[in-house]
Amino acid sequence: MKQSKDGMAADEAGGGERAGGVQVIARAAAVLRALRDHPDGLSLGELARLLGLARSTVQRIVEALDREQLVIAASPTRGVRLGPALLALAAAARFDVAEFARPVLQALARDSGETVDLSLLDGERLVFVEQVTGAQRLRAESGVGVAFPLHASAPGKAMLAALSAAELATLRPRLRLTALTPNTITGWPALQADLDAVRTRGWAVDQEENAAGICALAAALRLPGGEVAAISIPVPASRFDAVRDELAQRLLDRCSALRGTLRER
Repeated sequence: MKQSKDGMAADEAGGGERAGGVQVIARAAAVLRALRDHPDGLSLGELARLLGLARSTVQRIVEALDREQLVIAASPTRGVRLGPALLALAAAARFDVAEFARPVLQALARDSGETVDLSLLDGERLVFVEQVTGAQRLRAESGVGVAFPLHASAPGKAMLAALSAAELATLRPRLRLTALTPNTITGWPALQADLDAVRTRGWAVDQEENAAGICALAAALRLPGGEVAAISIPVPASRFDAVRDELAQRLLDRCSALRGTLRER
């Protein structure tokens, strides 16, 4: 009987240690998420208030994360920010969206004859990570690795419309609504109205806003890790109006199916 009680006491102690360890991990993850949402850094006091934790608790967690270079000093006045060790972890765990989405890109390119692009949100811009070239002799192409501004492109506006209110508020001060063509939206009220329209219909449009002679459609996707991506179809302006509605429906159908598959992962 005594031996059984001792065993039970040991199990209870071990369970307590495990519960405490889980709590520490959860709090460390909360610190990292808070810093993700504040890329310029946060002080210990700001982290404590934001997370509802004691400052001493936050300090112990931050010191442990700092030893592993998961956080680093942001500046003398801004406390800490995310550290370089996270880059290696992110690279190892990164969801290969290009491989996953390639069949959809190929199907859209085959059905429409147009070039189809896949891009990822990268700070204040988007970067194209995959492309399937269309069969049309006159076609629009960008290129893998090329970056576009968010406000002046269909995939960029689709991504902005897909962000939460908090995410958009964080990003907005860093965006510059530079005019690239006479059609570029350069004011926030007009851009906000455009984003509202994107949310309503499910797809964004670029009417020669990034480059003269090129239009595009795009729809956004949320990836398993929270990243924002977009599938877009650039089209020469000379035939865009004639094919826009058909392309938009094809894009919506394919992206809806892809979102369903993503939710199952």
